[in-house]
Amino acid sequence: MKNIRALVMLLVAAVAGLAAVAMASRWLMDRSSGMTAKVAVAAIDINLGQRLNPEFIKMVDWPSGSVPPGAFTDGQTLDGRVMKNSVLRGEPILEGKLSPVGTMGGLSAVIGEGRRAITVRVNDVIGVAGFALPGNYVDIIVSTQQDKGGDKSANKDESISKIVLEKILVLAVAQEVGRDETKPKVVNAVTLEVTPEQAEKLDLARSVGTLSLVLRNQVDTATLPTSGATKFTLLGTQAPVAASAPVRPVRAHYAAHPASPRDCIGVLSGVLGSVECF
Repeated sequence: MKNIRALVMLLVAAVAGLAAVAMASRWLMDRSSGMTAKVAVAAIDINLGQRLNPEFIKMVDWPSGSVPPGAFTDGQTLDGRVMKNSVLRGEPILEGKLSPVGTMGGLSAVIGEGRRAITVRVNDVIGVAGFALPGNYVDIIVSTQQDKGGDKSANKDESISKIVLEKILVLAVAQEVGRDETKPKVVNAVTLEVTPEQAEKLDLARSVGTLSLVLRNQVDTATLPTSGATKFTLLGTQAPVAASAPVRPVRAHYAAHPASPRDCIGVLSGVLGSVECF
């Protein structure tokens, strides 16, 4: 009898324990479902300029209290949108990383408002050994001949290197716009984002001299005006002074002045007459 009573008590305790576990599990699920929200994230690495489709997006649970501003809770609204920044797999897709609605894909989608894209030819030296990658900033140096003026018979030109543009964004290298900051890529062309005025300067610079790219820190926004480097400033010497033209002697010219008027009288001597002036 005692054994039966003990078995009944154990059975009741087991049932009560299972019921408590089920109730606690349901309570936790209900509570957790109210504390999370569905957020669209990248299913794969997506490069800038790519057009989104359902294969690029997946919905994941995200803590509702820390949903990033601009995140999407409906993946269907992202279909056909174009990325203007790269995103990694698992990273939330935000409105700020997308081009305006209706933008076509490609490089033109990532060009900022009021900006232009211009391509310059480079080599392994000019292209900073391949480290000028999309997303980096560069300064542009032109090496040309400077007109010194002065006498035509003298040597008028001298070599000069001068920074003509600063903090220029690299949009693409060759035909690649992917921002892989781990590997240098030696290419023969670099596409830069510039303003219309900077595009004019850059086009003139490459027509009058040789261009070089100078890689700069991405967070460095300081502008340091320079006067350029010439052969004389490089070697610490003074530029020769052009010989002055010989001075011609000035000849004095004297103009003949008319004689000043005098008083004259007539003199009669017999039948002869004459005039005497004094």
